[in-house]
Parts: sequence; C-alpha cells; structure tokens
Amino acid sequence: MEPTPLDTAHAAMTAAPENDTLRLRFYERMADAELYLLLKTEPDGDQINPEVLDTEGAQYLLAFDRAHRLAEYAGDSASYVALSGRNVAAMLEGQPLGIALNIDVAPSAILLPDTAVAWLRETLTHEAAQVEAKIESVLPPKGLPESLIEAIDAKLATATGMAADAWLVGVEYTGGGRGHLLAFIDAIPRAQDALVRAASEALTFSGIEAGAMDVGFFNLTDPTVTKLMRVGLRFDLPQMETLQKTPRMPGSDPDAPPILK
Repeated sequence: MEPTPLDTAHAAMTAAPENDTLRLRFYERMADAELYLLLKTEPDGDQINPEVLDTEGAQYLLAFDRAHRLAEYAGDSASYVALSGRNVAAMLEGQPLGIALNIDVAPSAILLPDTAVAWLRETLTHEAAQVEAKIESVLPPKGLPESLIEAIDAKLATATGMAADAWLVGVEYTGGGRGHLLAFIDAIPRAQDALVRAASEALTFSGIEAGAMDVGFFNLTDPTVTKLMRVGLRFDLPQMETLQKTPRMPGSDPDAPPILK
C-alpha cells in the first residue's frame, strides 16, 4: 500500500534525527492531516469521549491518519471522529494528554507526549503582525530556500477556493526596507486570516526567520498585479467545482474544536 504523507515525513525525520527541518516538516504534515480519533462512544453533539491509552506513565489519545488503520487497530465497528491535526492539538489545551499516532498499524507509529502537542498548538496559534507599507518596486524572488517554496506550495494546495492564485516576489518599500512578498489575488475576505496563517506556518515549519516574507492581498484590477505576474513565482490554488451541503461534524470549525467529555 502506498505510504501516506505522514509515513513519508516520519521516515525522513527518523532517518535524520538531527535535521530540524525534517522534524518540523513532520509536525506540519500532522497539523494539516485529517486524523481519525478513536472514541469510546459516538459523538454527542460537540462533545466527544475518546479512548485513552495508558503507557509509560503517560496518557495518549489514539489517532490514525487513515480510517482503515483505525479499523485495523480497533475493529470495523469502532466509533471515531475525523479532525484535522491542528484541531486535535487545540482540543487538548489544558489536558495532560499526548497523541498516540498510528500505533501498531503503520511505520509512522509514534508516541507524541503532551509537551510536543503543546508545542505544536503554540506554534499553530502564533499570529502574524499586521503592518502597512507602500511598495516602491517589485523584483523577482531571490535567495529563498527551496524548503520554503515547497512548504508554501504544500500549504496552498489545501486552500481550496480561498483565492484565485498567489505570487511570490521580491519587494522594495517606500522609505527603505526590502524583502519578499506572497501576494494573494482576489482572495475572499473571510479566508484572508486563514491564508495569512498558512503563510506564517510555511515559514515556521521551514525553520525560516519570520521576517523573511510578508503577505499581501490584491484585486486582479490593481495595477501592481501586472508587475507581480511579470516577475513573480506563481502558486495555483485549487478551485471549488461545486458547493455541497454537508452536515456539521465536531471539529469542522478550526476555531471551535470539540469538547472532551
């Protein structure tokens, strides 16, 4: 069976334990992944009652990155809820619980203690500062590591329908200062915070200094966009084909994770 993104990231991390970038990439894949959390009973509204693994003097929630892996561990009739890794981390705030990931069923099996979950949660809740600056000139992007380009590409591949596309450029600002800018074109207003967070996480999980990249939002009719498209590196965002009505599941709102019973 083909390895999952978490399998691949875990294998790379364990093969080079001294490599901070690979370790950060594993945590990034985990935050972005849909995890299947094993429950004792079916969810009751927004409340869930997870199974807890007691081992090595600590407690862990049991999570799997594929439904069939959960079924292999607990049986086809087991109750579960599907949550993003970031939602699991947010849900565990104030709880002395770690995450037992893919235990006994995959090469990416790992016990993440509550301290690791707390670090991930704090990293994901880091907020970017908002500033205003006038662009004086737009330049081709230069000198950014390939790891950052790959991280941005991976992040934006999940940002379905949030913007038309994005362009990475070098910029010089009026009054001095230069850097790089990730410019989103025709972003929907309610998605702007999520796009800023995605860009910030791409920086964080690439091990790059936070000041290495700014984020901006432009309408397609803005004259600056022509300059961006002339010299920038383009990132395509997937677009929605149809809108479907689906029932709200616990954890579907990243700002309102489910409540542990």
